[in-house]
Amino acid sequence: MAQPGIGKKTHTKVEDRSSLKGTLASVFLLGFFLIVTWLSVYFLFVDRF
Repeated sequence: MAQPGIGKKTHTKVEDRSSLKGTLASVFLLGFFLIVTWLSVYFLFVDRF
């Protein structure tokens, strides 16, 4: 008894049209926030001592 689908190769075409502009903007904003936070803490420390 032959089973259907065995030995048959199927190709699924996947179209990648996703844009990473939002991801890039989010990473830049997060990096900017971290840098500003660390600089603020550093200058606060320097100012107190």
